[in-house]
Amino acid sequence: MKKDRHARIIQIIESRDIETQEELADELRRSGYNVTQATVSRDIRALGLTKVQTGQGHQKYVVLRSEDGHMTDKYIRVLREAYVSMVRAQNIIVLHTVSGMAMACAVALDELQLPGLAGCIAGDDTIFAAVRTGEETERVMEQLAEMVK
Repeated sequence: MKKDRHARIIQIIESRDIETQEELADELRRSGYNVTQATVSRDIRALGLTKVQTGQGHQKYVVLRSEDGHMTDKYIRVLREAYVSMVRAQNIIVLHTVSGMAMACAVALDELQLPGLAGCIAGDDTIFAAVRTGEETERVMEQLAEMVK
């Protein structure tokens, strides 16, 4: 049942812009799933969903792409544990990590395949993350901020 519900959640968020857990719960109920907000919240966490800005200034849920869904949680955990701060420099995001963790965080960022993120270069405690366009930079920063909180 959970596997089917997760598959339906992916279908829903890929076919329409879902901004809130309540909207997602309503869509699931219309699809025949009897869910609570708590269930939807757990599903969002289990699927590694995050919110991104749409072109209209709204937000929507998206799936963080990774070869292995289990690894997504690990990558986010690495980022969360090592993250110190980030600043924007045009279409470059400069991330600061605890000493010695920048390379692991850069790998995690690359593996998460965030939309708009072109790639990362890491030192000891600093990462330069190149974003394809200046417009996408703010959206990527918001995704990162959501992951590390």
